[in-house]
Amino acid sequence: MEFFTEMWMALPEGLRAVLAATTKIMMVVGPLMLAVAYVTLAERKIIGLIQVRIGPNRVGFFGHSLWGLGQPIADAVKLLFKEIVLPSGANRVLFLIAPMLSLGPALAAWAVLPLNAEFVIADINAGLLYILAMTSIGVYGVIVAGWASNSKYAFLGAMRSAAQIVAYEIAMGFALVVVLMAAGSLNIRDIVLAQEGGVLGWFWAPLLPMFLVYFISGVAETNRAPFDVAEGESEIVAGFHVDYSGMAFAVFFLAEYANMILIAALAAILFLGGWLSPFEGTALASLPLLGNGMHWLLLKIALFVFLYLWFRATFPRYRYDQIMRLGWKVFIPVTLVWLVVVGVAVMYPPLWGWLTGFGLLAVALTLLLVAFRGAVKPSGVIMP
Repeated sequence: MEFFTEMWMALPEGLRAVLAATTKIMMVVGPLMLAVAYVTLAERKIIGLIQVRIGPNRVGFFGHSLWGLGQPIADAVKLLFKEIVLPSGANRVLFLIAPMLSLGPALAAWAVLPLNAEFVIADINAGLLYILAMTSIGVYGVIVAGWASNSKYAFLGAMRSAAQIVAYEIAMGFALVVVLMAAGSLNIRDIVLAQEGGVLGWFWAPLLPMFLVYFISGVAETNRAPFDVAEGESEIVAGFHVDYSGMAFAVFFLAEYANMILIAALAAILFLGGWLSPFEGTALASLPLLGNGMHWLLLKIALFVFLYLWFRATFPRYRYDQIMRLGWKVFIPVTLVWLVVVGVAVMYPPLWGWLTGFGLLAVALTLLLVAFRGAVKPSGVIMP
């Protein structure tokens, strides 16, 4: 061990910094790509269970099915060997750059996300601003893909998607500004630390409307059901990537799921305390695995990804006018009002407790309503 330490210290300081950053990037991107692959399997299995089907269960390893765990690898190999067809009238350069414009920002945004109290690739002060910039670039991949294909179907899908993303990007931006006001910092780590104190210290309760606006806008921005009009198979075949095949199509596919995981991670970090334990401040926090740690962040991300999949299996696709109305006429006015409310609460701290109480009351009433509706038979008779 001392030999390796001496070799490491003998390297130039600049090279050590580059190697350390590269190692951190590999530690994040490697598991992230694996998670993206297996979220596709989880989606097919979970939706299958919801629809009383089995889902993929044949492809495994070494002659054993293993519940279909080899399915994502089989899908990747199939796409790897498929031919990439370039339309004769397409702009070749932009046609090939578009998938990278979609996937790149989804991966680059992870550079400033702290996975626990110590591990972050780049702990910059303007982390939240960097997140806004990276998530805004993704729309260019969609627009460029639709335009470069030289196809009316692809261009129509790109325009629909761009208008939808812009509408919900504004609401998401305002929701992030509210978090910035509450935490008093643009640094992602400081935002998490501002939520210390247990479940009631997290921002989900006082910023409950912004929490809902942010996550629903994230679902819309990633073009996931029920907001997937950009890929409405019954209307425009497959949307902006209708002319893509092979690995070029696979990169768009990876970008969609990478963006899902990114939105889930941001929701967990900004509103649910990131790596902070729900038992923080209690005696249970001293027990193994119940204290603060990366495992809590991973569990919260898994919860939001499950909600993505649940929405797809539950809700029908909205009409385009309904999606635009929700973004422009509901979400943006709500975020503007809440900006003022949170600004007053920051200047007058006693009001912050009222906001937390409002959030808890809203959640309690929702749970009671759901429980009551579940206990009522269609005939209106309450079950014993």
